[in-house]
Amino acid sequence: MKWFDNTALSLVIIGAVNWLLVGIFKFDLVAFLFGNLSWVSRIIYTIIGLCGLYLISLFGRINNFSE
Repeated sequence: MKWFDNTALSLVIIGAVNWLLVGIFKFDLVAFLFGNLSWVSRIIYTIIGLCGLYLISLFGRINNFSE
């Protein structure tokens, strides 16, 4: 599962960088590369959102490792 955690974390970081670009420069990298709300960009947004929800479980697992 460690590879899945690392993959999910990498995708969420990429999503965070995309939001940084939107916030500072009003530039949506995903929309630029794949089209504004095209089916591909919607799939990318969905996958990144699901990875973010999955990583909520990381908080509980971190507490278990530290004890």
